[in-house]
Amino acid sequence: MTNIKTQRRFDDIYKNTPLGEIPWNHEKPPEPLVDLVNSGEIKPCRALDLGCGAGNYAVYLASCGFEVTAIDISPAAVKIAKKIAKQKGVACSFLIADVLEDFPQFDKPFDFIYDWGLLHHIPPRKRKKYIADVHNNLQSEGLYLSLCFNEKDTCFEGTGKTRKSNRKTTIYLSSEAGLKRLFSPLFKLLDFRIIHTQNFPYKHVFNFALLQRY
Repeated sequence: MTNIKTQRRFDDIYKNTPLGEIPWNHEKPPEPLVDLVNSGEIKPCRALDLGCGAGNYAVYLASCGFEVTAIDISPAAVKIAKKIAKQKGVACSFLIADVLEDFPQFDKPFDFIYDWGLLHHIPPRKRKKYIADVHNNLQSEGLYLSLCFNEKDTCFEGTGKTRKSNRKTTIYLSSEAGLKRLFSPLFKLLDFRIIHTQNFPYKHVFNFALLQRY
């Protein structure tokens, strides 16, 4: 069952905040994702975007020839994403779903699944099931890309690994060691690095993980 409180919180953000003022919304696709596509490390295939928001990265991949399905908990975000895809003239399949409580069932597994900035919204106690759902929806040797906030990020309110964003969303910071323990039972680690970005006025520290399904 969908977490209604979470859905309403993100719906409120997407309904009442201009896209340019939503901290995690960036129209331009991130360089690490673009590099993976341009290098051919990730080739056009059947892809699943988890926590797609306004759909910018799903639209980018679709424009590169990917067959993209994208999911978000917020109906308002999905509405915006559909509009952007139509404006850009690309075909994407957008779904409203809570991937923590009711991960959708698909007829076929995907070749590539990614969550760009979703994992740090998932409480540690729910991550094992979430990662298992990702694994179950990937082809054998399919690729999974995840980017989330590192424990050394200092841009959020509070102390420890549980913080609050300026949008009052809860952020769960992760260490490299903790993520490797989470991923290793189900995935082969192809690339793990720490990425420092500056999205004015914030300087964030991210964990970047590219994995392959066992």
